[in-house]
Amino acid sequence: MKKKPQRSCVSCRTVRDKSDLLRVVMTPGGDVVYDPTGKLAGRGAYLCRNEECITQELKKAAKLSKGLKKPLTEEEIKGLAKSLLESIKES
Repeated sequence: MKKKPQRSCVSCRTVRDKSDLLRVVMTPGGDVVYDPTGKLAGRGAYLCRNEECITQELKKAAKLSKGLKKPLTEEEIKGLAKSLLESIKES
């Protein structure tokens, strides 16, 4: 039986299957975007598909910034919040 890759949420530190988490990636160009495929090139960080976990982390974005090794701007945080919350409402 094949093992599923495990990742941890940067906000609550819960370890889950990679497919159960949302991936935020800093592309080689320095842009921070939501990665619905989980395959974009760049440094990634993961968040739970839990609205509470997403909103709690994006208020400060400290742990997400540390995971991506890049300080996030207000514009990036707002863009991420919008795309991440839309993605969990669709599923």
